[in-house]
Amino acid sequence: MTTFKVQGGNKLKGEITPQGAKNEALQILCAVLLTDEQVIIENIPNIRDVNILINLLKDLEVQVNKINDDTYSFKAESININYLASEEYKKKSSSIRGSIMMIGPLLARYGKGFIPRPGGDKIGRRRLDTHFNGFKQLGATFSYDKSQGYYEVTADKLTGSYMLLEEASVTGTANIIMTAVLAHGKTTIYNAACEPYLQQLCKMLNSMGAKISGIGSNLISIEGVTSLTGCTHKILPDMIEIGSFIGLAAITKSEITIKDVSYEDLGIIPEVFKKLGIKIEKKNDDIYIPSQDNYTIENFIDGSILTISDAPWPGFTPDLLSIILVVAAQAKGSVLIHQKMFESRLFFVDKLIDMGAQIILCDPHRATVIGLNHSSRFKATTMVSPDIRAGVSLLIAALAADGESTIHNVEQIDRGYQNIDTRLNALGAKITRIE
Repeated sequence: MTTFKVQGGNKLKGEITPQGAKNEALQILCAVLLTDEQVIIENIPNIRDVNILINLLKDLEVQVNKINDDTYSFKAESININYLASEEYKKKSSSIRGSIMMIGPLLARYGKGFIPRPGGDKIGRRRLDTHFNGFKQLGATFSYDKSQGYYEVTADKLTGSYMLLEEASVTGTANIIMTAVLAHGKTTIYNAACEPYLQQLCKMLNSMGAKISGIGSNLISIEGVTSLTGCTHKILPDMIEIGSFIGLAAITKSEITIKDVSYEDLGIIPEVFKKLGIKIEKKNDDIYIPSQDNYTIENFIDGSILTISDAPWPGFTPDLLSIILVVAAQAKGSVLIHQKMFESRLFFVDKLIDMGAQIILCDPHRATVIGLNHSSRFKATTMVSPDIRAGVSLLIAALAADGESTIHNVEQIDRGYQNIDTRLNALGAKITRIE
């Protein structure tokens, strides 16, 4: 188990560049299985979940070449389908949730796909029904071996279909799109997810010869084609990391410039942080956060207490609610955090309460935060990172605390944040990694 020793109370200063987006990378990497031609992907983040997926592609005998630190070429000329039945594949693919998006491309190109029950963060129920209902509507047969926790889909022929998704699942929409691009006829997906990373996937597929329209909306139309070509694609900067850096700058009273953020793809993220009273300046495609001694939470127009909740895009991403909660704990004023999509994601607040935060956990989905207005700093403590986003939230809290905190299970943070200790130390943080 890897541990961080974090010395809190230091102001940070300088510039930091966000990594490539984890959630986009997992989709894009699965899409390389759709063609036998070379695909070059730029701005790939060097994080555990992405590296596991790249190694899975290698095990499937995809030709993978590292061009530079963040650029790889992939060529899925011939796939070892038999590897899908191996115990090694079962173990590796079950360790990351993103592996579920391999099924669509394999089904589209080879007529079958296998996947064990995927892993990932323990943040509550995360159903897979959207994926498999979509496959079935395209003509696939689905089976689930409950004793082995193993999913299988097969199809002699895939045919386009109209489908209304029960939920706007991002990975489910991505999986269905990657299957439908090689199906016969037209597929229409209503209530589709429309996140920027999904838009990126659609743009990449179109550059490979797919015919996808309605990109950026919740109504996607796909005209099936017989094959796809290679392409070069660049991954967007990670909006979750950008939001994390905004929160970090505010709670530590630091002056930070976040470089090359692709501002137009951040949606309402900057505006939500501004509601906490955080000053954010857009400078070309950078975000500048000046040092602030305090920040005041806005109320609604009628004077009632602000509520910040998550929602499918273009609503506020659930991945940043834990960051918002931590930052609000040192604001002036109160806010209700409503985590609608996952019922276990707020359970890390007991660690913040131990540090002196004034938070009332109303139920698994809601927490009321009464800001301390920096009148007293968090107390240093020992914590365990439960998942990626809560882990970074606890790291941010530790950086704002008085004294040295210890964070165990840092592997969870490493799943989504590239060399986070090294990069923050370059800004003046004091984080020691202990293997």
